[in-house]
Formats: sequence, C-alpha cells, structure tokens
Amino acid sequence: MLRIHFTGVDLARVRVAGRPDALWETILSFHRLRDRRDVRLFGEWRTETRTRLNGETRLLGALIPARGYFPDFLTPVEGRYGMELGLDAVLGTRAHRIRRETALLAPAGQQLPTRLREFHEGGPQQLTRLATELRRYHRAAVEPYWTHVQAQIEAERAARGRALLDGGADELMSSLPPMMRWRAPVLECDYPVDRDVRLRGRGLLLQPSFFCRRTAVTLQDPELPPVLVYPAAAQLSTAYPREMAARPAEEHRYRTLGKLVGHTRSVVLRAIGDGATTSELARRAGVSLASASQHAGVMREAGLVTTLRHGNAVLHTVTPLGAALLRGGAVAS
Repeated sequence: MLRIHFTGVDLARVRVAGRPDALWETILSFHRLRDRRDVRLFGEWRTETRTRLNGETRLLGALIPARGYFPDFLTPVEGRYGMELGLDAVLGTRAHRIRRETALLAPAGQQLPTRLREFHEGGPQQLTRLATELRRYHRAAVEPYWTHVQAQIEAERAARGRALLDGGADELMSSLPPMMRWRAPVLECDYPVDRDVRLRGRGLLLQPSFFCRRTAVTLQDPELPPVLVYPAAAQLSTAYPREMAARPAEEHRYRTLGKLVGHTRSVVLRAIGDGATTSELARRAGVSLASASQHAGVMREAGLVTTLRHGNAVLHTVTPLGAALLRGGAVAS
C-alpha cells in the first residue's frame, strides 16, 4: 500500500491536471502493450500498435520492466506540456541522475544487464537513442489515439471539479477511483510495495491517465514535485463506449457523425457547457429527461461527448471534437 500524508496546506494545494501527460501516457502504454489483460479495452489497440511498430524498442524494454520501478527521468514535469518539450527535458538529464536511477533497475545483489550498463555509461549518445525510441513509439502507440485520450482526461477533470464544488477538498479526495481511499489526512492507494510519502506542504498533482490501470503510480524520488498518476474514471465507467475503447477516434466518429443533425442536438451540445448531469442537461436544453439521455447517447457515439458516472448520476462533458464543432458552428441546424 502507498500512503500519502497530507497537512492542511497540502490539501489546499491539491490540483487535478487538465490535460494528459504525453510521457506518462507513453510509458504506461508500453506496460499495456506487454500486458495480456483488459482485452476488451486494449485488445484492438495492441494489434494496431504492433502493426505500426517497426522501430527499435529494446532500450525501452530494458528501462521499463513489465512490473515495478522505472526511472523517474523518463517522466519529467515537462511531459504535461507535450511530447517534444518532454523529450527535450529527457535529453537534458544529468549523467549522475541517470547513473543513480538506472542503478535501481539491477536485480538484488547483481550487476546491471548489458544493455542497461551500456546506457548507464553511454552519455549523450544513449540519451539521443532513448529520445528517438520514445518518439517513434509514441507516434505508433499513442499519437493516433490522442484526441480520445484527451477527452477522457478532460471528463475526469470535470468530474473531480464537480466533487470539489459540491463538497470541498474532502469530497474531491473521497471521489477518487476505488483503488484509492481517503482516510483524512492520509490517502491510501493500492500499490506493489509498502511505502509512505509525506508531502511537507508541497501539495499534490493528481494526474489522471488513460493507460494507467489498477494501481496508482508515483515518482520514486521523494524530493521531486509530488505527482500521483491514476486511472481516469471515465474508462472504468459502465457508460464508457466499448466501440471507441481501443481505436483511433476518427474512424468511429465519421461513421456516426451523420446522425448528429438538427437544431435540438445543437442546443443539447451547447447546453452541456463545462459539464452537466442528464437532469441538468434536460433542464438547460428544455427537453425531457429521456430526450436528453437519448441525444447525449447519440453524441457520445459520434465522439462529441464523453459520459462517466458521478455518484448516483452521470456527467456529460464535451470532447475536443465537440468543442471544435461548436466553435465552427458545424452543429447548427
């Protein structure tokens, strides 16, 4: 179990990331690629990704074990601002940090495997090779699905924001997925090892992730800015659309976009705003509860809306595609 200890100052400084982190999604997707579980969600994605992968990933395989620790320098804070900025930060990693963190990958009482030892001692050329592998892998495994990943993280943020507005920081922490349990002032998380993290007034960034599964993930180095990466609840919801689970979003969107015509659905899409439950949506759009649910379902199939469960209700949020259509007036009658 992972136990994260909060002070009152830490609780006031909890933030929920507003976008996916490119490097965390890339590294965690590499775990999913080698994992045979969650076939319903990731089976087709694995097949499509392996078909596109024609580059070298042996260094990634050495640095990212199937389970357990992987070096913190693979996920710098710059990754939340995009893949290229994240890779620039990886390329700037100091040699002493590379040696310290890769040394932790050695089996107990043994030397590092040959490939890791070469990286450990290789200097800038090895970092360039790593950045090249990461970029190629990201383009094959993550980039084609990025709009869908982004929609899931934005929906998760909307749900956590709703919890914060409804009940404050305590409600926010209590609303996190079931593998995390808020027992104030400690957040307990399912975790591969027993560990305590003390925030010491620095607060915590909650980073929802599409490719994170089952357990939350945090950095090994307690001196780095605290971050907790956890599975976005949207992918765990019964409202999650199976047919969009592991495919590039565009393929499904354009098959169903033709359903989305007429003034009423334009009004309903606009009424969702920054997020709305079905009841709120019906009230804002001036339609019945059943009609609001039906219209939201069609727009979810078209990739314009994401739906996830929030307590006893469901919360609808507009995806990037839906927002783009609204900005361009493409959904008007």
